[in-house]
Amino acid sequence: MAIKVAQFLDVSHGLQAKQFSVGSHDSLNSLDDLDPKYKMLLDSGKVHANFGVIGNDGTINLTPMWFDYEADKVLVNVAMQRKKVEWIRKNPRLTILLVNPEQMYHWVSIHCHVEREILEDDPEQGSKVTAQLDKIWTKYTGNEPPYGLRDPSMDERRVLFVCDIDRIATFGEPPA
Repeated sequence: MAIKVAQFLDVSHGLQAKQFSVGSHDSLNSLDDLDPKYKMLLDSGKVHANFGVIGNDGTINLTPMWFDYEADKVLVNVAMQRKKVEWIRKNPRLTILLVNPEQMYHWVSIHCHVEREILEDDPEQGSKVTAQLDKIWTKYTGNEPPYGLRDPSMDERRVLFVCDIDRIATFGEPPA
């Protein structure tokens, strides 16, 4: 399945007609095929993702989170006790925005939907949830596993939402 990519016209090389509108479309088979100037945002441990989900009241809830992916899937790892889990299950569409902290006009937006979820307690696949959490822990903190922010007041369990990508939008250039 091809991932649709809309490439917005930006002002990084000067003003142009129809700037801030879609300049071209492309398609990818995997996030690994994304232009390196945008893929760097996905791979950097310095770029957090703003996750948008629809809350119970119908408004968009935005949360800064760590970002991860494998090939053509976005991976969203959440503690089970958080409201976000309920919201995602109720409306399994997510929008994710990764913005370069050094240049706000350099970003990637990913629209996706949950294909499946894996519970950390699952006897067959639960270890994948823990391993993925340890991976992003190391990516964003530089610390060795295990993940060090589990709530000490409870037996915190995690869920991994595996998401199919519906479309991507890209904008801008990294700073020179």
